[in-house]
Amino acid sequence: MRAIYLDLSMGAAGDMLSAALLELHPEPQRFIDEFNTALAGKVRLIAERQSKQGIMGLHVAMDIGGEVEGEEHEHHEHHHHEYASVSKIYGIIDALPLPEKVREDAKAVYAMIAEAESAVHGQSMEQIHFHELGTMDALGDVVCVCMLMNELSPERVFASPMTVGSGTVKCAHGILPVPAPATERILRGIPYQAGECKGEMCTPTGAALVKYYVNQFCAMPVMRVEGCGYGFGTKDFGRLNAVRAMLGEVENQQETVIELRCNIDDMSGEDLGYALERLLDAGALDTWTQAIGMKKNRPAVMLCCLCHEEQREALLRSLFVNTTTLGVREETMNRHSLVRHSETLDTPLGAVRVKRAEGFGVSRHKIEFDDLAAIARREGISLREARERAEKLIEK
Repeated sequence: MRAIYLDLSMGAAGDMLSAALLELHPEPQRFIDEFNTALAGKVRLIAERQSKQGIMGLHVAMDIGGEVEGEEHEHHEHHHHEYASVSKIYGIIDALPLPEKVREDAKAVYAMIAEAESAVHGQSMEQIHFHELGTMDALGDVVCVCMLMNELSPERVFASPMTVGSGTVKCAHGILPVPAPATERILRGIPYQAGECKGEMCTPTGAALVKYYVNQFCAMPVMRVEGCGYGFGTKDFGRLNAVRAMLGEVENQQETVIELRCNIDDMSGEDLGYALERLLDAGALDTWTQAIGMKKNRPAVMLCCLCHEEQREALLRSLFVNTTTLGVREETMNRHSLVRHSETLDTPLGAVRVKRAEGFGVSRHKIEFDDLAAIARREGISLREARERAEKLIEK
């Protein structure tokens, strides 16, 4: 499976992601020329090979009418008084001569940023306005990353947890904590950490691009690397400030998981079912029960769940709250699994979701049961016939 792994240990900004991915492109100059042609002079991409701390990489910047604005300043006050609304930004994107998917991706990323700003400032999205110069700079980075992802075409994107920095950042609204409020809003639901460096290491644009494209946050999977790109940031943190992007084939996944289990002999089936649901809601990777016999010949069940370290405390709490157990056993183990992803296919039978799994020389798929059941009811046929019809359409 063709995949990209992003090392976000030094955070992420739009220009850093653009530079790292551009280094992976087989024809970077052609891409730059196509980007500049598509943006029709509104934004011009400038790429420069640099050496930082003895490592060669790429730094990119956006030239807007002769002015170059680094994304790290996108929060800061400007001497320009022009502003751009969200609808104006969408209009600019819609007018670009780009593949439809790139335009839709770019608008989806910008919607994340606008929704975060809207929530933070207590205004509707229509009321949110961005500084013109900073907007065009960020828009250039968003479109650049969307174009690169479209051309590199990874099947999956993996990433390390995001590092956001610490301390404060000077914004148009004053001195704010890191991560800045809009960045924090965008990052909700994905793993991030402060790290050891002081200052802002993740911008709203970087956060939105990462959240939109990354399928899984994890340690680097087993990967046959074909290329590696270093996208340099402009700040000096005393260490290599770069997003590192690796492109290659992921053959299988190995991860460390924790199994939690307990023995229960005094709960009804309905209560156990509820406990399993709550464990899944708390982030369990899997849950199951197993029939066992306990002392004094009492029939019972062993309730088990799998989780990552980050969910361990939440699942322990859920086990004690939702079951009658007095103790939980824990075991850490390695898990080998196929690389999984889902897709939705439009067929004459309607939208059909398909789960796919690959690795270890194996490739298989399974159609979502709920979709098969819906087809069977709608067409008045058996579940078996619905599955056969759907399989034939998928094979095409």
